[in-house]
Amino acid sequence: MDKLVAMQVFVAVVDGGSQSAAAQLLALSRPVVSRYLADLEDWAGARLMHRTTRRLSLTPAGEQTLARCRDILALTQDLRRSVATPEGAPQGLLRVTVSNSFAQAQLARLITLFLQRHPAVSVDLLLLDRAVNLVDERIDLAIRISNDLDPNLIARRLTVCRSVVCATPDYLRRQGTPQQPEELSLHNCLTHSYFGKSLWQFERDGQPLSVAVAGNLSANETTALLQAACAGAGVAMMPTYLAAPLIQAGTLVALLPSVRPRELSVHAVYASRRHMSAALRSLLDFLAEQLGPEPAWDTAAPR
Repeated sequence: MDKLVAMQVFVAVVDGGSQSAAAQLLALSRPVVSRYLADLEDWAGARLMHRTTRRLSLTPAGEQTLARCRDILALTQDLRRSVATPEGAPQGLLRVTVSNSFAQAQLARLITLFLQRHPAVSVDLLLLDRAVNLVDERIDLAIRISNDLDPNLIARRLTVCRSVVCATPDYLRRQGTPQQPEELSLHNCLTHSYFGKSLWQFERDGQPLSVAVAGNLSANETTALLQAACAGAGVAMMPTYLAAPLIQAGTLVALLPSVRPRELSVHAVYASRRHMSAALRSLLDFLAEQLGPEPAWDTAAPR
């Protein structure tokens, strides 16, 4: 038995959810996949999976074996790259976590450009709208949009995150256009479940301003709220990295020019400077260079 291939098959079955999915991914027949799984179980001396007609589930031994298989395959990939890559060049796997909205609007494109420059690097991009424990979840880099970071972590500011209050022309024709932030109480405001659900924060004439808002729709994910706003459901406060192209296209209208929504910072967060790989250092420098103090999506966005 080729143990590395058997490990690849085992991981592919777990990730794909079935032997058929693994067979398609690895260009193997389903009987060959089954044989590799059986051989791996014989070699490990334990049953790794419960197999039924409806689903696959890991046994306790399978859970332990899966983690070790992933580590061994990652080491094997790193070894192959190190032989083919000049000494000191960025290489290896980076696990990066970021919010779904920022990944779709900006980061996926930037990661693609980075990988084109550094073909010996690979990125496992995890789209999570929650803060994760970098050490426990083996995360190399987290992109976080916040002014309140864990002081135990190391952060590098990449750029600014601005927001804009907006709605569709159709909604404004039906419900009127708010001229002052206090008038938001008269409108159906689309709110984020975890950030500013009942209070939107502004700055007016250099002073902070909190405005109570309410509406019939909230969500825990920003792109869902953006879709609702574009459908005319109400007034939304959106990050400009998402809303700017839609405002420029006329799909959404920027509101309340006399006030500025509270600005946040986009940070790259990581656990240690001492053990930073060349790949991570290169990615940090690349993102800082590409985003810059004034991000491109704000250059033509009304604020």
